[in-house]
Amino acid sequence: MMKIVIIGGVAGGMSAATRLRRLNEDAEIIVLEKGPFVSFANCGLPYYISGDIQERSDLLVQTPEQLRARFDLDVRPFSEAIGIDADKKEVTVRSKEGDYQLAYDKVILSPGAKPFVPPAEGLSEAKNVFTMRNVPDVDAVTGFILENNPKKAVVIGAGFIGLEMAESFAHRGLPVTIVDKAPHVLPPFDEEMAAYLADELRANGVTLYTGVAATAFQNEGKTIVLENGVTLESDLTIMSVGVQPENSLAIAAGIETGMRGGILVDENYETSKKDIYAVGDAIIVKQQITGEDTMIALASPANRQGRQVADVISGLNRKNKGSIGTAIVRVFGLAGGSTGLNERQLQLSGKEYAVVHIQGKSHAGYYPNASAIVLKLLFHPTTGEIYGAQAIGADGVDKRIDIIATAIKGNLTVHDLPELEFTYAPPFGSAKDPVNMAGYAAMNIIEGVSESIQWYELEKLQEAGYQLLDVRGENEIARLGALEGAINIPVDDLRARIGELSKETPIIVSCLSGLRSYIAERILKQNGFTVKNLDGAFSLYATVRPEKVVK
Repeated sequence: MMKIVIIGGVAGGMSAATRLRRLNEDAEIIVLEKGPFVSFANCGLPYYISGDIQERSDLLVQTPEQLRARFDLDVRPFSEAIGIDADKKEVTVRSKEGDYQLAYDKVILSPGAKPFVPPAEGLSEAKNVFTMRNVPDVDAVTGFILENNPKKAVVIGAGFIGLEMAESFAHRGLPVTIVDKAPHVLPPFDEEMAAYLADELRANGVTLYTGVAATAFQNEGKTIVLENGVTLESDLTIMSVGVQPENSLAIAAGIETGMRGGILVDENYETSKKDIYAVGDAIIVKQQITGEDTMIALASPANRQGRQVADVISGLNRKNKGSIGTAIVRVFGLAGGSTGLNERQLQLSGKEYAVVHIQGKSHAGYYPNASAIVLKLLFHPTTGEIYGAQAIGADGVDKRIDIIATAIKGNLTVHDLPELEFTYAPPFGSAKDPVNMAGYAAMNIIEGVSESIQWYELEKLQEAGYQLLDVRGENEIARLGALEGAINIPVDDLRARIGELSKETPIIVSCLSGLRSYIAERILKQNGFTVKNLDGAFSLYATVRPEKVVK
């Protein structure tokens, strides 16, 4: 009878345990969890704080008793693995009753990740600073709120959890300030896409400090000093600046680690020590698009890895194919979703790439309550290989990002996107879905039908002699403003007024979203003009650089 010890009872660990039982009825399966709870919904913690999830018990997906009854698992909370002897094949366990040795045939490490807390003066003396990673963390925060009735909150870190916590506090009526060392909120997104979420945060009363770190905590944490000299008063502070792998047990056991201390595993999830496997947030995986080492702390890959390692141990042919990193966050009335590589990662990788921004609708525009979706697609400029995508919108973001994530996993190219057939009726979608349109736009770039520039290239090209042509209507410009240096000829008047333009001067054409400017680009090119299209057009540029708008 095989004896399998699983260290860590959340996500990957519990996924492995239950799959192992379904494949091995006679195996002895022991799950060690140093905390009080197993199989809890850590991704739901911010939504319990906000009140979206009203019952704390809803966070506890399974109890040890339920797991024993259904899966015959020996689940041991408050049992911390403090050592592994790979030669003796023993795990040393620390429990309330004392330390003991546990023999094994196979070990699966699923220790997860722990919050990274950067050093800061006075942080150790702060009494109102918390992290958010598990149920005891959420209990500590809710208990503090009930006891102290805080009037203002600060969130250090503007990643996914940071934004979720900011929204949660705002829903509780607390004025919230976000501080992040990164130049913009949600660093996994590119700057122009994150700008939409930053606007949404500000519109809901959240104060933002980006590009600056918190360097000191004074008055037991009630005063926070930023590196630019600004001081913030805070009754309640969340530290959410990232995570790091929980690797101390692995290192003590002589298991090899790699970048950022992540546990190294092979394609079968086996570590450098025979019969010791690892899954979840603590391991290094391959970025499936680049093949490079990376760390992706997300629940979906962790659960998949847990199931796959159980298959491997059970003799099934499973390989760790890597991850692409697909995620979504709600920020008040908007959602931000991403998959694959962002533009900054592509620049660092040295890959040749192209970009298109599409502005579409969540469903048919003529049907009530259709909302805008801004979709960014990154791809190879000749092969059409899809590298990644980001989307912002009030509705339908998850659908579009999931489609593109599936396309990446299925090795589809941008040429395949227009061929995808989606369910369509006016309440649900559009006959030309934003994903289809992104494919068409990308193909136009690849085939030379259209040439585009990105928002950050505009000023440099203007300085080089390009004329910016705005093809919106005059009333539109009067209402929304214009970009510096632009001349205006509405697209419907362009053929009649084309003589006002010189073929000796290269042109950048823009409208509100990019559709009319593409039409103008085609008119002008076929009349002998040198033309490039401002990708994303006025609405995108004005979002990321509002100070450049002339009204």
